[in-house]
Amino acid sequence: MCIRDRVNEQAGVSDKAYVIVGGSSGLGLSAARALVNHGARVAVCGRSEGRLAQALEMLGENAVGKKVDATAAGAVDEFLEFACGEIGDLEGLYHVAGGSGRSAGDGPLHELSDEGWDYTIQQNLTSLMMSNRAAVRRFRMQGSGGVILNMGSVLGFLPSPEYFSSHAYAAAKAGVEGFSKSLASYYAKEGVRVNVITPALVETSMSERARANDEIMEYVSRKQPLDGGRIGVPGDLDGAALLLLGEGGRFVTGQVLRVDGGSVSYTHLRAHETVLDLVCRL
Repeated sequence: MCIRDRVNEQAGVSDKAYVIVGGSSGLGLSAARALVNHGARVAVCGRSEGRLAQALEMLGENAVGKKVDATAAGAVDEFLEFACGEIGDLEGLYHVAGGSGRSAGDGPLHELSDEGWDYTIQQNLTSLMMSNRAAVRRFRMQGSGGVILNMGSVLGFLPSPEYFSSHAYAAAKAGVEGFSKSLASYYAKEGVRVNVITPALVETSMSERARANDEIMEYVSRKQPLDGGRIGVPGDLDGAALLLLGEGGRFVTGQVLRVDGGSVSYTHLRAHETVLDLVCRL
């Protein structure tokens, strides 16, 4: 057995079919590349025909794709029908699609518009519900188990009021965790695993505003102290995605894996220091 075959065997995704909703760019595309490089077949979708074409050229012959608006009713169901016809029975779905609702009216509660709330929840939670539902229906139709991996965010459980006060987005991402855990509990007996990855700030199109602000980037270098203190890159999540989508995660469900550069540790440390400071003043 050659080295490549051994690596693919260890990842446990070789010769299996995966769908990535939001797989034409950023975190989704990076995961698609990792899956293909480990012998999987993938189907990716996104809203930009240009990005999709570039992604498919990059991914090669073991990938197919279509332009899809994941927020449209029935769109992911139709995409799964197409994907399974091209790459075989569904092994797993990775829902990455979503994004900021700031331009639509998301923000601090006193500024949050009804339109901003509806848009942000639709993009980040309703679309995820619809893709997860489509995947579960497909697993049941196949008479198989399978795996669902959902994209959360550190902002769903760890507020950052100074720089990232998008309250509808935080609510949506907190909802992703609760929703995924409920699915994991209910469908475990059917062999369906459901987990969540929660990144901190990652270098994608969504983070352009933050990356252009020196003050925010200095804050990020302290809040995400791993690897010298830096913003994440899409490839930082690939190992976690392979683990949870593949055989390595076969006994893992209902879990939230924080791939956050040390954000949680940093926040807990700061809270501990604050408590100690208050005690010392007594």
